[in-house]
Amino acid sequence: MRMRPILPADWSAWRAPSPLGGLRPDRSDLEHALRSDLGRDDVLPYPTDEQPAGMLQLLMVGINPSPWTSAVNAPFARPGNRFWPSLHLAGLTGRLVDASRGLIPEDERMLAELGLGITNLVERPTARAAELAAAELREGASRLVERVQVLRPSAVAVLGITAFRAAFELPRAQLGEQDVSVIDRWPTDVPLWVVPNPSGLNAHETTASLAEKWRHAMAASTAQPASSRRDVVDR
Repeated sequence: MRMRPILPADWSAWRAPSPLGGLRPDRSDLEHALRSDLGRDDVLPYPTDEQPAGMLQLLMVGINPSPWTSAVNAPFARPGNRFWPSLHLAGLTGRLVDASRGLIPEDERMLAELGLGITNLVERPTARAAELAAAELREGASRLVERVQVLRPSAVAVLGITAFRAAFELPRAQLGEQDVSVIDRWPTDVPLWVVPNPSGLNAHETTASLAEKWRHAMAASTAQPASSRRDVVDR
C-alpha cells in the first residue's frame, strides 16, 4: 500500500465553510441551492488536482450534489444518507462525521491525513440523480478520467451503478471492481470500483452492507488492477 504523506504542520482546510454558518438548511435554503446550480467544493487535501497528486488512498466519486449538500457545502450531508456511517463502520474513518451542517476543519484534516478524497461526476445539484441528463454524466466521466490521470489515487470508487453505466456507457457493468481496460484513457494501474449509492432511497443496501463494500474498495489499493482480469465487467 502506498504510504500516506504527512501533512505539513501549517496545513489548513482550504474549503469554504457552510454559507449557513453551522445551521441546518430550511426549505428556502434548499430551494435556493437548486436555483443557484452551485455544486460544492471537492474534498481534497489541496484546491488543485496537481497539488495532491499521489496523495490519495481512495478517491470517492458521488453522482451529483443534493440540495442539502449544496446548501452546506459538504458531501453526503443530508440526514439519512449512509455514506458517513458506512465509512466509519468500515473502519475508513476514525470517528463518525456529521456533515449535515457542513464539514468542520478537524474532519477535513482527518480525511486529508487518511488519504480520502471526495468529488462528483456532475456539479449541478438536483433533488434526485435521475434528473441528470445522460450527456451530463458522460461529460462528467470524461472529466473524471482526466482528473484521475493527474491525481493518481491508489484506487477510485464511484457511488451508484446506474449512473456509472450511463456515464461510462457500460450498460451491463455490475457492482464491484471494473475492467479499466474498457475505459478509454483510464490509467491501468488505478483500480476502479463501483459501490452502491448510499442514499436512503436505495432500499437494497444497509449501512452494514455498504461498509463491507467500502472495505473491498479500500483494499483495491493493494490489489492487482482489474485490467488483467477480463471477466470483471460483462459486456
